[in-house]
Formats: sequence, structure tokens, C-alpha cells
Amino acid sequence: MDAGRSQRRLSDALRRGYVVPPEQRSSNMAAVKRSDTKPELALRKALHACGYRFRKDYPIRISGHLIRPDVAFTRRRLAVFVDGCFWHGCPIHGQVPATNTSFWSAKLEANESRDRRQDRLLLESGWRVLRIWEHQPVEDGLELVTAALEA
Repeated sequence: MDAGRSQRRLSDALRRGYVVPPEQRSSNMAAVKRSDTKPELALRKALHACGYRFRKDYPIRISGHLIRPDVAFTRRRLAVFVDGCFWHGCPIHGQVPATNTSFWSAKLEANESRDRRQDRLLLESGWRVLRIWEHQPVEDGLELVTAALEA
């Protein structure tokens, strides 16, 4: 295939949205939220409607590590994380992208390793940890948090 034809095919693919150029991909990734995701907002809204009061994105410093649970019940020392299926390796929905596999495998493994380290540090410091997957219905998440708070 000649270079001109190859370039036209790439241009067609870009126009149709099949391929995202690197600068656009970088912009897309920069727009990914760290907090206030839809599942997190839904859980917080449900907790608040039930009368629970909590801290959001509360900074906990342990052994030189900064840990920010999505929801923290400071008096009861309960840290709640609402984990995205892609970013945290959900066993049901988590997948490594087909492109740039080595980068994504390492990135997602590092995320999971960080989650385990944070859980361990929190537990060693007397906190209880609850992780809720983004795909879980908000009612199930509310039930899990309520049970943990009553325990």
C-alpha cells in the first residue's frame, strides 16, 4: 500500500472516530475524574438522605502515605471507597485495553497494589475499610455501609 493511500485511510478513520490521536487521548485522560464520580455521588446522596453525615475525600495520613477515601466516617473510623471497574480491576468488568497493553497492564496492576496497600495501612491504624464497585446498585452500597456502621 502506498503512503498516500495509507494516510487517506488514517484520515478517514480519524474523521469517523475510529482512532483517537495521541494529543486527544491525552486530553481525554486528563478529564477523567478522581472524585465526585456518578456512582460516588449517588451513594453520598443516598447516605445523606438516610441521615448519615460524613466527610468526602477526607485526607488520612499514615506512615508517610496520603489516603483519601471517597467517604469517611471519622468518628466510627470507616473508610468507604467507590471503585471504578476499569481503574481498580473489577473481576467482572475490568479489562486491559487491547492497545498499549504493556502500559495498561502495569498501570492497572499498580492501582490494585496501591488499593491493597491503602487497605492494609488503614486496617493497621484502626480503620475499617469498605470497597464498593461502581456497578453495584446504590441500594446495595447503602446496605453495605449501613451494616458496617451498625457493626
